Amino acid sequence: MNSTLFARTALAVCVMALAGAWAASAGAAEFLVVANDNKVVLVNGKVTVVDKPAPDVVAVLDIGQFPPTVVTEINAPATVLGPPLTVAITPDQSLALVTGGSRIDPKDPKKQAPDNKLTVIDLKASPPKTIATLEAGKGAAGLSVNRKGDMALVANRNEGTVSVFSIKGKTLTKTDTVSVGDEKSNPSHAVISPDGATALVTLDGAHKVAILHIKDGKVTVDKRALAAGVRPYGADIAANGRVAAIANLGVSAADNHTVSIVDMQAKPIRVVNHITVGQTPEGILFSPDGEYLAVHIMNGSNQSPTSPFYHAGGRLLLYRMDGTTPILVAAAQTGHWGQGIAFSSNGLYIYTQHMVEKNLMAFRFQGGRLEDTGHRVPMKGGSAAMRTAGYSAK
Repeated sequence: MNSTLFARTALAVCVMALAGAWAASAGAAEFLVVANDNKVVLVNGKVTVVDKPAPDVVAVLDIGQFPPTVVTEINAPATVLGPPLTVAITPDQSLALVTGGSRIDPKDPKKQAPDNKLTVIDLKASPPKTIATLEAGKGAAGLSVNRKGDMALVANRNEGTVSVFSIKGKTLTKTDTVSVGDEKSNPSHAVISPDGATALVTLDGAHKVAILHIKDGKVTVDKRALAAGVRPYGADIAANGRVAAIANLGVSAADNHTVSIVDMQAKPIRVVNHITVGQTPEGILFSPDGEYLAVHIMNGSNQSPTSPFYHAGGRLLLYRMDGTTPILVAAAQTGHWGQGIAFSSNGLYIYTQHMVEKNLMAFRFQGGRLEDTGHRVPMKGGSAAMRTAGYSAK
């Protein structure tokens, strides 16, 4: 082969390889996993257990393109009890973890009882499928996976503990159970810092946020706890690790509630700011770049229509982070009894979920403005929690 032909052949091979790599990248799925609870509905402002409910459903969506597509739907325990953070995805998108912290009470089918289920879903399977059902703690609720993808923490609302799981390949193993309070402290969510060295656990029954230290797979509890607001519930830490945000539910669903900002770079870390956001902040999430904070409030949409505190829809609030100060830049109306939030990895689309409508809404965020795209993704159950890998890993 002469040198010219060799060069042309090599160039062609290189171009083909690059094209193939680009195609593989372009076709790669960006998973959003949604947990849907079929055990309860809202009746005139009251959470009511369904008679002989259908199984709960976990939906796996691909939001790598718009509009998103539903990849598969899997029957697995889910719950609306606790913050809408009962789903986590490993950073490599190989596994999804879903907690099922409630079930129909076998002694009284009109009530719910705590449960401890942790479902492990293989996202690499075609289609994704359940590969294990494990036990966390009573009332298993919010959970997170660290950035290395080798540890998961699960907050157990009904026993005052956090379950620690190691992750090796597709295998999860419970390695410890750490006490963070008594049975009434209600650990609701555990979120891990990007460096994997610290975790925050909201204790809405104790009105505190526990600080956990993580080293060599071991988890210990700091003697000091943070005092955020009344009933700290959901939480997130920005991808740059600089700040955390805590959603506080307050005591009365009729009052306006707050979000607290934690300076994660202070030594020791501390709460440095509070903002009033409105009624019942359920979803809380930083954008993938950490520049924005999204808050999803129920806004009284879960109240009886005859209540003076009722509003015909929730609110999605978007704040720009100026250091440790959130500045409101955009807002939009959402559905009733709103729950979680998810960003696409490029930050262009924001999804909210709603228990009453049983769907997701898609918003476009561009030029500092929120636009309702009009696109809705129907779910087979009350949409109660959701997460992307970016949320779990960053």
